Amino acid sequence: MRMPEFWSRQRSLTAQLLAPLGWLYGRITLARLKRRGEKLSVPVIAIGNFTAGGAGKTPVTLAIASALAKRGVRPFVVSRGYGGSESGPYRVDPLRDSSARVGDEPLMMARSFPVIVSRDRARGGKLALAQGADVILLDDALQNPDLEKDFTLGVVDGGFGFGNGFCVPAGPLRAPLAPMLARVDATLVIGADAAKSRDALAGKPCFSASIHVGSGLKSTLRGQRVLAYCGIGRPEKFGETLRECGAEIATLLAYGDHHAFTEDDAAHILSEAIRLRARPVTTEKDAARLVGSVTLEKLKAASLVVPIRIAPPDELLAMIYRAAASSASRASTASGEE
Repeated sequence: MRMPEFWSRQRSLTAQLLAPLGWLYGRITLARLKRRGEKLSVPVIAIGNFTAGGAGKTPVTLAIASALAKRGVRPFVVSRGYGGSESGPYRVDPLRDSSARVGDEPLMMARSFPVIVSRDRARGGKLALAQGADVILLDDALQNPDLEKDFTLGVVDGGFGFGNGFCVPAGPLRAPLAPMLARVDATLVIGADAAKSRDALAGKPCFSASIHVGSGLKSTLRGQRVLAYCGIGRPEKFGETLRECGAEIATLLAYGDHHAFTEDDAAHILSEAIRLRARPVTTEKDAARLVGSVTLEKLKAASLVVPIRIAPPDELLAMIYRAAASSASRASTASGEE
């Protein structure tokens, strides 16, 4: 989907007309969250966002997985597999699977860590446990009640915040903010807090982080004339990242989030790049969907792929380590008592 423009406006007649549906959507979500999740014998860390669309949760998930792996534990990511046909539980094979089967984000993450896709997160968690997980990271699971969580992190796009403050379809919120905030242990604002999100996040530990790319890639982008294209929740955020790297953006072609690129899309992007004398540039997530045909593969080969990285602050990681250690200790004590 592409985010409706009125979601970002504080005053909108469309939002007001849709507000009753948003109220109902939010209440249904909150009612579902009253279900008690299953408890696993390993720590479960959930990373999610309060709104529909991208906030940066997947790069944050990868960063936390990397930090945990450096401490000698084996993290598994469990994802719904949005955009893929696989209902799971199924372990992603990054060499054989396609984004059409498992979703673009799970396919991207599986290049670095074991990933299970499962619409039933409890079943996905059990498969991860059976395959040797020491800790489970739930990607995009703030509103999912299937598993009991030891730590929940809410990720916020600092440039967008909570939009107009309404729930879907009147606005971007997946549920009313206050009840959602009560369910998280900490929040992480990505990028400059232009939307003043921190004001609404008072009462919970709130941290900040910025998007970055490798220094080598920055050198490549500096002064480069590019045609940027992407299908993410907030395409302009990709443009901002490229400009910060010193790239000259000839045009930015924005598609809906998780857009399935077609032959015509690829041909259009390639022809526009030639016309504008610009190099095609896209995100790592979008590149995962450029498969299945000669033209799509040609576009992928011609494109500069920009991996987005986020480094969570040490204080936040310390909170996660403590929660994971406490959970593991409780599980060990319970096992000994049995």
